Amino acid sequence: MLDPKVFKAYDIRGIYPDQLDEEGAYAIGRAYVEQFEPRKIAVGRDMRLSGPSMQDAVMRGAADVGADVLDLGLVGTEMVYFAVGELELDGGIAVTASHNPKEYTGMKIVRRGALPVGGESGLLDVRDRAMSGARHETGPAGTITPYDIWPAFVDRVLSFVDTAAIKPLRVVIDAANGMAGAMLPPVLDRLPQVDAVRCFFEPDGSFPNHEPNPLLPENREFIVRKTLEEHADLGVAFDGDADRCFFVDDTGEFVPGDFVTAILAESILEKEPGAKIIYDLRASWAVPDTVERAGGTALVNRVGHAFIKQRMRKDNATFGGEVSGHYYFRDFSQADSGVVPFLLMLEYISKRGRLSEVLRPYRERYFITGELNTPVADVPLKLQELKERFGAEGEVSHLDGLSITADDWHFNVRPSNTEPLLRLNLEARSQELMERKRDEVLDLIRN
Repeated sequence: MLDPKVFKAYDIRGIYPDQLDEEGAYAIGRAYVEQFEPRKIAVGRDMRLSGPSMQDAVMRGAADVGADVLDLGLVGTEMVYFAVGELELDGGIAVTASHNPKEYTGMKIVRRGALPVGGESGLLDVRDRAMSGARHETGPAGTITPYDIWPAFVDRVLSFVDTAAIKPLRVVIDAANGMAGAMLPPVLDRLPQVDAVRCFFEPDGSFPNHEPNPLLPENREFIVRKTLEEHADLGVAFDGDADRCFFVDDTGEFVPGDFVTAILAESILEKEPGAKIIYDLRASWAVPDTVERAGGTALVNRVGHAFIKQRMRKDNATFGGEVSGHYYFRDFSQADSGVVPFLLMLEYISKRGRLSEVLRPYRERYFITGELNTPVADVPLKLQELKERFGAEGEVSHLDGLSITADDWHFNVRPSNTEPLLRLNLEARSQELMERKRDEVLDLIRN
């Protein structure tokens, strides 16, 4: 089964087996190799119940048309990216549905250099080949060989921090029965001073405790409560394939992705003065303000890992951060990682003290709405109305959706890639102004 709707802007995702099954996975593995002609690739999978058979089908499809496949087995998505970059492979496929509910399956596909294959970079061609069912004459089949990427991965993520600088800290970690439960133990074994309260560390694709999507407030209730109960210095929640992590401070308050980006940027600029830092245009002014204060160069970019990874290469940026919790590192195959930000945050609070105190100046100065989603019937018409109504109040940009920047407030409204939604992110210099402008913009969107 292969429903063309499973091919999204950045990856492949659909319900198993109704929209995507092993036969479809085989066709995608085959089509990927026919399209890009890689000689050697890596394939890994997350803990989803369909993962073993789906990974096997993808590998067989790829090998049948001549690619040599390294079978990474059960790994986090970032470990596939790392393997492709570190071993100088021609590409890779992570069989994962990321943070989606248990009935989903999917894939994240990359080319050489761990560059993502998305809607604008060949994924639609892979779709068309896979849907056609055509079987081209090929040469000899490739091989499938097990490969252990774990030791190199653990060494690389730990190389981002001075482990001796990390103080004894009590940290609550919610792995949500996802891949973090497999990935973190060998890292934590090297940090005996960290008292980790390990929650839901058994990888289990039925997600018996809660969905592995920490962006939804109901999935954060556990980590907030547990951080307070344990009097922890930090709470950390990972998504299903563990390529994103989310933080809760020592008072149980969730830390928005833009504030995390600012903190991580400051940490990186201490180690690499003058570095270039990329941030997405939804972010708080906290990010460019912090980067510039720390002596770096802040580069604004459109949303999405394909665009950020391309920009990182073009400008040789050291770090990139997105509001959504994706953090990218030049020295990690220019890919996103969930484990590296976790380690950098441990090191940062070891040096700076309580996270709530570090965040106080941010919370007193930058007032952000977070992302507010609204279904709309006619997206282009609504964007035009917003431009006509608010365009005179500030500078207008169409880098990604519509952005308007005034002296003391700004907003970005962008359409969803997958549904008729508008996503609003707004910030102001005071709580009162933020609430007033938020309500004005939302009134126009919703009426």
